[in-house]
Amino acid sequence: MSVRNAAPVTKLNLIRHALARDDIDSQGWDEWALIRRYPAVVDRFEAQTDIDVAARIVHSAPMSKPYVYKGNAPVRVNKWMAELGLCSRREAEALILGGGVCVEGDPIDAPGHKIEPGQTLTLTEGAQDQLAEKFTAVLNKPVGYVSAQPEGNQVPAVRLLRANAAVDGNSGPGRNDLLAPLGRLDQDSRGLLLLSDDGVLAKAIIGPQHSLEKEYVVTVSGHITAGKLTLLRNGLRLDDRRLKPAKVDIIEGSTLRFILKEGRKRQIRRMCQLVDLDVVDLQRVRIGPLRLGDLPEGQWRKLKAKERADLISASLPNRPRRLRDDEGKLVRKGRSFIGRGGPKPNRTLSRGRKPTQGRKPSSAD
Repeated sequence: MSVRNAAPVTKLNLIRHALARDDIDSQGWDEWALIRRYPAVVDRFEAQTDIDVAARIVHSAPMSKPYVYKGNAPVRVNKWMAELGLCSRREAEALILGGGVCVEGDPIDAPGHKIEPGQTLTLTEGAQDQLAEKFTAVLNKPVGYVSAQPEGNQVPAVRLLRANAAVDGNSGPGRNDLLAPLGRLDQDSRGLLLLSDDGVLAKAIIGPQHSLEKEYVVTVSGHITAGKLTLLRNGLRLDDRRLKPAKVDIIEGSTLRFILKEGRKRQIRRMCQLVDLDVVDLQRVRIGPLRLGDLPEGQWRKLKAKERADLISASLPNRPRRLRDDEGKLVRKGRSFIGRGGPKPNRTLSRGRKPTQGRKPSSAD
């Protein structure tokens, strides 16, 4: 039942009414924090005379997931957003200057703003729309299609991105969208292929510093021995360069699992040839945390925002673990907490010598 004119549609009443109807999830936030979390939506519909209508509009507006910073020291927001995999630092700076990034519900406008431990970051609806403009397709490529630029009568895999082949009902990329493969898959291979115009995601997956694992299920012909598996795992050279260590094990019979951290041209096929094995079938089933799953062959779907963030986050180097003492306090290396003139924990003093107090040692010392 609508409560028309029974209560003024103030920000506080709107939030309280939406909470009572379970139109929004408080997630432990108090009412005033929720008002700050929904600033644009609440302001837009504050003048509504029907509080039920206003509450439903708030509910229908997509809001960003809250990200709680759990670090030990303040960090620049743009850097942390890149570590979360939301976007690049440069994209984060543009979103901040456009008022699309909120800390504790309040928009920030300085690219150098630092988020404190325990504070929460959210994105406005407009910022989420900006991040969603990039298009990435998750395709289960069949044999017979090339992922890279076609030659002669070859058929590019991008032609499979038709609306009637999308399992999620997506209409597909626009005519002017230039989609590149994020990790090639040759014509005789099948499985997981990403086609994208997202430069940030491309750097994470195939950039010079990338370290994401790629997993393949490979069926071979030939006699598999322990010695051949050892060579496949570590010891082969291609193009006069030693390969990075690979994880290779037997799944069943003549079917192997390869997990690589590099992508040379036709690498697995050439590796197998060096140990007298012939590849009969090769399927890529995983890129980093993204799995092919039950996506039917020849069909595709759009990459989800969380999957994109997970891929970018997984490609970042691991941050060193902060050490703590028995009382849970941080153990700081190098200069101590005592101050500028205090002792340096990583330096040893000669017997009987006192540390200098805020001055450079003289020649007489």
